[in-house]
Amino acid sequence: MTLINPALVREAWPDADFPFLIESVETCDSTNARLLARAAEDAPFVLVADRQTAGRGRQGKAWESTPEGSLTFSLLWRFAPSRIGGLSLAIGLALLRALERLGAKHLSLKWPNDLIFAPPGAESGKLAGILIELASGADKTAVVIGIGLNLFPPQGFAAAGLADCLPAMPSRNRLLAEILVDARQVLVVLEEHGFSALREEWQARHAYQNCAVILQNAGNVEAGGICRGVDAEGALLLEMSGKLSRFFAGDLSMRPKPEEREP
Repeated sequence: MTLINPALVREAWPDADFPFLIESVETCDSTNARLLARAAEDAPFVLVADRQTAGRGRQGKAWESTPEGSLTFSLLWRFAPSRIGGLSLAIGLALLRALERLGAKHLSLKWPNDLIFAPPGAESGKLAGILIELASGADKTAVVIGIGLNLFPPQGFAAAGLADCLPAMPSRNRLLAEILVDARQVLVVLEEHGFSALREEWQARHAYQNCAVILQNAGNVEAGGICRGVDAEGALLLEMSGKLSRFFAGDLSMRPKPEEREP
């Protein structure tokens, strides 16, 4: 398996205006950590690593990364602080758009940062995860967006791989280019209009919209109710005893309850 080739990623770009600086390395500790250390750089920067020795997801969980089984990279972007709300949801939507354009089926989103493969009549599995980390600046905030996408199901984990939902696997260079196309689109929309411009599309693809769910923190149940989607800032809306409550991600994770979907 060869490294991601930035020149081939540019060749797969749909027009001549290629906005990213891309660096590809064989091994590093964490692409997010490396880009946080470079947060002062102005240009949108992408760092791709075949292997990450200290890759991580939310809540400090380790993320396994191998060139044969995954595509892992981080993107450095700069935002006005007021536009960061809903960022992980927007990036999840970008991933879904890109993979569906490549032919993937049975994809859905899970609040706040997962893309899942949910074929009819079978167990769903996590396909990709997103980790957002911030480095504050004077006028804008440097945001590092880490993305881990399984190409094949990792052994020993209840997860899915892109090979499960695609008729044919594209090259990793084209796959990265397609994801970056949609990532840039949603980032521009987020900057100009906020998450409210993406909210309806995200909710239409949420796996647990109008479902009974529980919210957990470190394995402990924090709340339970009917998921009514998200608000304009990306906060989860949970209906409990006839009233809506807002929850921001933090260390919360959502799980379905064994109850029927409401109309």
